[in-house]
Amino acid sequence: MSTPALSRDAALRIALAARTLPGIDVGQLLEILHRRIEGDINEDTLKTITVTHLKTGFGSADGEEDGEDISIGLPAIKEAVRILWGENADEPLPTVTPVSEPTPGSIRVAIASNSGEALNGHFGSCIRFLVYELSADAITLIDIRSALEADFAEDRNLFRAQLIGDCQVLYVVSIGGPAAAKVVRAGIYPIKMTDGGEAPEILRKLQVVMKGAPPPWLAKILGVGAEERVRFERTEELAELPR
Repeated sequence: MSTPALSRDAALRIALAARTLPGIDVGQLLEILHRRIEGDINEDTLKTITVTHLKTGFGSADGEEDGEDISIGLPAIKEAVRILWGENADEPLPTVTPVSEPTPGSIRVAIASNSGEALNGHFGSCIRFLVYELSADAITLIDIRSALEADFAEDRNLFRAQLIGDCQVLYVVSIGGPAAAKVVRAGIYPIKMTDGGEAPEILRKLQVVMKGAPPPWLAKILGVGAEERVRFERTEELAELPR
């Protein structure tokens, strides 16, 4: 999907607003915005969009001229307008400590997240990826990468895989087979934890495995020679995904 004349901030607002509207994707919301805004869509012109504009726009798409009988609830439309205006008040994000070069003996781990420092996101729909540098002795959050721009990409899964292309491991609540294949092709090992959890706690468990007898896939990432790799009984947390 092309996004002509859209700034990064405007694109992110639109992507996030679309997520609050049941059954509406970014393309449909963009179409309505283009009909309601003359000229460029940017941070200022998005502030001219009203609840009535969206109600009428969605109503016309549903064949309801007055917009009163559309399936999208009024609270969702109000929330979308608030986000389009730039009033989205997300919870405070954890502090990032950037690193210029990878620390020897460390790996990079991406966590699919929708809030705080939690693993609670699906690969194809999470709002962001938390990127950690993990060694046997330290866990450092080195970056937070918004994934909302993926909604504008022709291949959303590929966009997301490339977004975390410098990582070796990915934790997700769920991931589809085709998406998992693209992640694996990018050199990233996906791990599915359906119950999620707090990222630091999950990473501490991975640390324990790193210090002990890492499984072959992790030993390979850590640069352990094939002759030194040991097999181990897979735990639920580190169950290998089908490839």
